[in-house]
Amino acid sequence: MPDVTIYHNPRCSKSCQTLELLQSKGIEPEIVEYLWVTPDADGLHTLLAQLGMEPHELIRRGESVLTEEGIDVDALDDDALVELMVEHPILIERPIVVCNGLACLGRPPERIAEIL
Repeated sequence: MPDVTIYHNPRCSKSCQTLELLQSKGIEPEIVEYLWVTPDADGLHTLLAQLGMEPHELIRRGESVLTEEGIDVDALDDDALVELMVEHPILIERPIVVCNGLACLGRPPERIAEIL
């Protein structure tokens, strides 16, 4: 059985569906509720590399914190975006599943089959 980690928000339907999909396959992943246990900048850089994504691709642009604080994500460089996600983890797109050094965004949840 592979070691699997899910960066999970229990209030997100896609995240819950992805967790249920893993469990239906007999996989009990390590669950990281990233809103409470946020990866640091190095951890996010590692996740981005595993995902094959750039920071701007992992930002949830519809979150109210951006408008409330007047943040223009398009004006920020990669390091600033990573720091922004560390400071406001709600901005990290979810769920992220990591297995065997690879990561996948569970949108849609079935997409995680690519790395299992």
